[in-house]
Amino acid sequence: MTTPHRRLVIVESPAKARTIAGYLGSDFDVEASVGHIRDLAQPSELPAEMKKGPYKKFAIDVDNGFDPYYVVDADKKKKVAELKKLLKNADELYLATDEDREGEAIAWHLLEVLEPKVPVKRMVFHEITREAIQRALENTRDLDTRLVDAQETRRLLDRLYGYEVSPVLWRKVRQGLSAGRVQSVATRLVVERERERMAFRSAEYWDIKGTFAGGRGQTAGTSFGARLVAVDGARVATGKDFGDDGVLRTRAAVQLTEADARGLVTALEGCQVQVRSVEEKPYTRRPAAPFTTSTLQQEASRKLRMNSRQAMRTAQTLYENGYITYMRTDSSALSGQAIAAARKQATELYGADYIPAKPRMYATTSKGAQEAHEAIRPAGDSFRTPAQVARELAGDQFRLYELIWKRTVASQMADAKGSTASIRLGTTATDGRDAEFAASGTVITFRGFLAAYEEGRDVERYEEREAKDARLPDLQVGDDVTTEELVADGHETSPPPRYTEASLVKALEERGIGRPSTYAATIGVITDRGYVLRRGQALVPSWLAFSVVRLLEEHFPRLVDYDFTAAMESDLDRIAAGEADRVDWLAGFYFGRDGVEGLKHQVEDLGEIDAREINSISVGEDIVLRVGRYGPYIEAPPLEEGGEARRASVPEDIAPDELTLEKAKELFEAGGDGDRELGADPETGHQIVARSGRYGPYVTEILPEPDEAEAPKKGAKKAVKPKPRTSSLFKDMDLNTVDLDSALKLLSLPRVVGEDPESGDEITAQNGRYGPYLKKGTDSRSLASEDQIFDVTLEQALEIYAQPKRGRGATSAPPLKEFGEDPVSGKPVVVKDGRFGAYVTDGTTNATLRKDDPVENLTAERAYELIAEKRAKGPAKKPARATAARKPAAKKPAAKKATAKK
Repeated sequence: MTTPHRRLVIVESPAKARTIAGYLGSDFDVEASVGHIRDLAQPSELPAEMKKGPYKKFAIDVDNGFDPYYVVDADKKKKVAELKKLLKNADELYLATDEDREGEAIAWHLLEVLEPKVPVKRMVFHEITREAIQRALENTRDLDTRLVDAQETRRLLDRLYGYEVSPVLWRKVRQGLSAGRVQSVATRLVVERERERMAFRSAEYWDIKGTFAGGRGQTAGTSFGARLVAVDGARVATGKDFGDDGVLRTRAAVQLTEADARGLVTALEGCQVQVRSVEEKPYTRRPAAPFTTSTLQQEASRKLRMNSRQAMRTAQTLYENGYITYMRTDSSALSGQAIAAARKQATELYGADYIPAKPRMYATTSKGAQEAHEAIRPAGDSFRTPAQVARELAGDQFRLYELIWKRTVASQMADAKGSTASIRLGTTATDGRDAEFAASGTVITFRGFLAAYEEGRDVERYEEREAKDARLPDLQVGDDVTTEELVADGHETSPPPRYTEASLVKALEERGIGRPSTYAATIGVITDRGYVLRRGQALVPSWLAFSVVRLLEEHFPRLVDYDFTAAMESDLDRIAAGEADRVDWLAGFYFGRDGVEGLKHQVEDLGEIDAREINSISVGEDIVLRVGRYGPYIEAPPLEEGGEARRASVPEDIAPDELTLEKAKELFEAGGDGDRELGADPETGHQIVARSGRYGPYVTEILPEPDEAEAPKKGAKKAVKPKPRTSSLFKDMDLNTVDLDSALKLLSLPRVVGEDPESGDEITAQNGRYGPYLKKGTDSRSLASEDQIFDVTLEQALEIYAQPKRGRGATSAPPLKEFGEDPVSGKPVVVKDGRFGAYVTDGTTNATLRKDDPVENLTAERAYELIAEKRAKGPAKKPARATAARKPAAKKPAAKKATAKK
């Protein structure tokens, strides 16, 4: 009997492994690496003999070909041992990681660590269906070392950038900050937009909105709206005619004031209005291309209110379970099978008239597109409709699948057809002025792809909203129309809209910055770091972001230059194509070339950076906002000569563009909105202040700023940042009246109540997000009021713990029945209603009532008897866990440097 030929297939995720295993036979072992198995070592974790060598700073030898030192992640050593064990019984190894650069790099790392002695094949596919997996098995290839080079260069570049620039931020702005090649540029985009909003000055302009009636034939008497567009031949100014400074930018337009508009309305009363021109044009609209990674994130944000991270996580799940094709792609092209499937489904659902004669072909427009070769679409050679997957998918997964399905099918449907009409109306006012109104509307006569899907927009002018789908009557030049109403209409120009996740992704892609597959992670980082806050869909930069961006702009301008960052991305694409050398490019970036300073030299002289100046932003009239260690605050000169400078903290709910000079003065006047200095802690000497925060008023201590000499040196291990004691005020406390003694009591929390005599655990009383509570180990119990935090005794606490635990916020219900003292414990016996029914307890021993012991008939003697029986049995024993037989530990693979790729 011959031994079956065994093949080991390695993918990244367990979900993907389960799906693929279902399509392969019993001769295949499908196992997941669970992402990367190794990465660059942390310098602090290098072997002792290497900590003084060339790898000590970055785990990269920058002087010898930028050689990286990789280690298997601590949490992946067990996984590597499992893979090696499976590999011993395999006759072939299939590396089936994703087909992009990241997946190619994971496959290479697996190859380096596992060191297989059997044939190795690279297996790639962009969808997880039975047909796609079979095709991938029949069409394997070798590892693409050029893609690996590009990904490795990207990883080394990010390590060099982060480890050189982040320490500068620690020393000059705040500990714990980070800088990154793409995240810093993305933060700069958001900050620049906020600067535009801060510099913006609104302008007021007026026009006249009219309602008219007219028309021929069946449209006679139809009402329609029109706006004043010209007076005496001069165009009436609209919002786009004004600059961000509120000044009219062109002399060709006239700005109407409120008086002008109201006066003209009066002068136009009773005047005869005629049609001066009618223009009609055919309207055609083409469907949008199928989804790429970037456009999927944008539409998921607009239509489904998903952030980028949520959209990509959901798409990953859909891909791994075989519902959609690979979700990291720059290509908008569809395969022949997908085009046929989309056209067939559109024909079945909407009819043959909705399908163009020839298939639509979409060209990729993204700069340096190099990821998977097909757009994101439903998986398979025939698509499943949303109705067909409704029982299998729910929530975000169903909504995202439906969005992808609609976009894919619509992309192969016919154009929407219609007509656009533009009408000009004219009249002469009683004061002799000529007035001209304009109306326009689009009439869709054939919906085409709109029957399935319509692409969303980030911003839409009010004129565009009004014109959309507006219907106009049949009018010809010279026709009279009736004026039904004229209204003077005032407007104010609006500042540039803040970025949303969708528009930020779009801006990054248009500039060629980063890769669309990393945008979700980038936005996640800048929000997690506190550089950007969310206000609804809008992304609002924090004052901390202003300091970081200013430092980078003034001292590392090339690193946050949009064109330079995009050029780096293009260079990485050239490395992936084999057109540039990895080592040569990294040397130019780090050491410099052709008179251009490299990163190494840019970070060497930090003496020129004035930390105080970097963290200061002028508000006006000698008022300055400063980004302090514990948040932003405003500072102004003292009111009296020789006095102290005035300070007030800036609440977190005030966006940068909302901190006007008037608002700053309000904060100084309203002491409750700023810091209230309560005095110094007699034990530590630290100043105690009361302030208002995002989650309400609180007290905190101000820790002294570290001396410049104590700041961590470049490359040194980051010190643990001390945290100030902080405590929320009780509900009955007022920010304006809380005193030092009360603040010190709050800062002393949690209060130790005592020790449980049975378990030995410490019991503490403290305040939390959901109110006051006791804590013993991992067991928490609610207190009735905040005052109990300081008053509750150990005896009272033990009594609370003796009661059955209830849900959060619930108070103990009164007993159902009360008896005398238990003859053994001497404690009062009561009947209570518990989670699993009524039970009798003496506060220590609980005994559930049986079916033949109804509460109403229970006697004291029977209650004592049930407790005695329960006490005699002792506590219930937990079932022992089944443990696997101990096996000798697998030999740990030695940390290994990258070797030359063959």
